[in-house]
Amino acid sequence: MTRDLFDKELESLHNNMVKMASLAEESIEKTITALKKHDVELASEVFRDDDLIDDLEKIIEKQCLNIIARQQPIAKDLRTTSAALKIITDIERIADQSSDIAEITIKMASEKYIKPLVDIPKMAECARAMVNKVIDAYVRQDVELAKAVAACDDEVDDLFYKIILELTGIMKNNPDTVEQAIDLILIAKHLERMADHAINIGEWVIYNVTGKHYKFNDNRHEDDKVEN
Repeated sequence: MTRDLFDKELESLHNNMVKMASLAEESIEKTITALKKHDVELASEVFRDDDLIDDLEKIIEKQCLNIIARQQPIAKDLRTTSAALKIITDIERIADQSSDIAEITIKMASEKYIKPLVDIPKMAECARAMVNKVIDAYVRQDVELAKAVAACDDEVDDLFYKIILELTGIMKNNPDTVEQAIDLILIAKHLERMADHAINIGEWVIYNVTGKHYKFNDNRHEDDKVEN
């Protein structure tokens, strides 16, 4: 395989990853809009989008394996394909979280909400923005932008604990609200997990650029060295 052909395969891989991430970002928007509006049809679209994302994951996996098998890339090119395999796993899981929220939305479609939805949509917007930012970091190969995603994660965590406290108080005061309150807590947990997956993607972007593993939770670099 010539270098020009190899570069074209990498570009195709890159484009498919951006497309997959864009679909995952859209799925977050759709699922929260469906939740706010009790929109069963829109929630159902999230399931269809998830199928498209799963299909893209398989295509990208095949592209990565073909590149590794046929080109036997070393150093930076190998990091690119290895990081891609990790990143698409997190993107697929973000889409799965959206589907899980859509499923709960359909379950609650005929119910009046026990409280106005304020912080859950805020969490969703933060999670969506994190996905957008971290994929932008991937496109630009921008380490600092990837690291900036961590600040958004702090906001998601703060909102999550705020929601837990509020819904726990509602359940204590009115046992009839327990079932829906638990559903809303589950939705918040799914959103919190989306943010975690965005953090994972950020770590793999940094690895792809620097050749070193970076962990946001302890903010330290491992000493493993990768040949440039």
